[in-house]
Amino acid sequence: MATHKLTPKMLKQIILEEASKLDADKKVHEKELVDLANKTKEVDADGFADTLEKEVNFMATLKIKEAKIIKALRQIREARAKSKERLSKLRS
Repeated sequence: MATHKLTPKMLKQIILEEASKLDADKKVHEKELVDLANKTKEVDADGFADTLEKEVNFMATLKIKEAKIIKALRQIREARAKSKERLSKLRS
């Protein structure tokens, strides 16, 4: 197996060849991207804004419902505790 020294001239030639390959690939991919961009359909953002607003409102509604449920749970626990106290007084 013969070995060759890598001279600055050879290195420069290799780099230029690789750069030209990258440019060729870039042009191919650029054309594909342009074709794909032409096929895509643009949508107004106002539809998405409405959806986002609905989600925020839904989250606020859920937070209010959660607070009501937590309050009801607290009342149930208090009533249960009072009931246990009355039951223990009746037993003794």
